[in-house]
Amino acid sequence: MLEHAGYWVIVPQQPLCCGRPLFDYGMLDTAKVFFERLVEDLRPYVREGVPIIGLEPSCVAAFRDELPSMLPHDEDARRLSRDTLTLSEFLTQEAQHFDLPRLNRKTVVHGHCHQKAIMGMNAEQELYSKLGLDFEVPDSGCCGLAGSWGFEHDKYDLSMKIGERRLLPTVRNADKDTILIADGFSCKTQVEHATQRRALHTAQVIKMALDHGENGPEGNYPERRYPDVILDDGKGLKLSAVAAVGGTAAAALLWRLRRR
Repeated sequence: MLEHAGYWVIVPQQPLCCGRPLFDYGMLDTAKVFFERLVEDLRPYVREGVPIIGLEPSCVAAFRDELPSMLPHDEDARRLSRDTLTLSEFLTQEAQHFDLPRLNRKTVVHGHCHQKAIMGMNAEQELYSKLGLDFEVPDSGCCGLAGSWGFEHDKYDLSMKIGERRLLPTVRNADKDTILIADGFSCKTQVEHATQRRALHTAQVIKMALDHGENGPEGNYPERRYPDVILDDGKGLKLSAVAAVGGTAAAALLWRLRRR
């Protein structure tokens, strides 16, 4: 989708992690080491002013909040914190030239807790309006999974109760042709685990509009046309952008973008 918008996209091949799982369990010294490695590897890009896109909201939140706090005297850490954007922020703030496709479909949107706390959802709602989506953002609070917290044996029941408060019933009651959006990997996992549906990332929804036009794909369960893992001509698995975020736990998937 970003290439369609005219950008040269680079996904760093070295393993880079924002340290979110470590922060969540109080392993701050190790998290700082991860941050130092991340800043060192991305230093040449941020010094050029290249924008960084994080597909996982909790990773972007770590860049915005924890990173400058953990490395307060590193100017490149401050640059990285400032120049890291969510996809929606990038498209609404930096890529105004991109003629967004239209998608006239009903949509249910669930925002990630870290995103709502640190970045907010204004850019997403602006983007979805420009796409023409008839979207609803229910007052669902937390999905209940919270990274790996909800998978722990003594917390699983509470995790499901949190999800059942609003999010999971809303998903189950949605029409079969309604699009579900959740950029957070843990939120996507909770929806897929507890319902018969699967939420899509914003990037996948824009790709859907590019592929199928303003009415989107025909038939029910539109997410089935956009799996997170796809077969690559029998040669193995090719991870989509969203799946790659999840496959590295809470590691930020970072893209270097430069106009062609």
